[in-house]
Amino acid sequence: MSHTTFLAKLLGLFTIILAVAIGLRKTEMLATVSALTQSQPLLLVLGLVSLAIGLAMVLAHNVWRGGLLPVIVTLAGWIFLIRGVLVLFLPHRDVMALLGSTHYEVFYYEYVAVALIIGLYLTITGFRRAAS
Repeated sequence: MSHTTFLAKLLGLFTIILAVAIGLRKTEMLATVSALTQSQPLLLVLGLVSLAIGLAMVLAHNVWRGGLLPVIVTLAGWIFLIRGVLVLFLPHRDVMALLGSTHYEVFYYEYVAVALIIGLYLTITGFRRAAS
């Protein structure tokens, strides 16, 4: 199984499960995000984890051709990496401003829907590739 296929299935299933859980628990999730982002130590841990995941993905899979699937997997790795770097290097107030600029509370279900669609695409395409 190629790195692309494995990562597509992993990211896809993870994203589907997360999107469904988040979609069903809006009030609790908004409270959790608020509490997490207010805590500088927790935000630091999130940045470190995101940095590690992003570095691993970018080092293992930095593929910009071959169709939509490898590009989406590569973009996911870069997004994790950039998010980790930003959280580690930006002052806390700037991280909060960036998060606020997404208006995640207003567009909550739209973000969940986009994540679910991407997760479904990655999962379906990843399992189809593995079967062929």
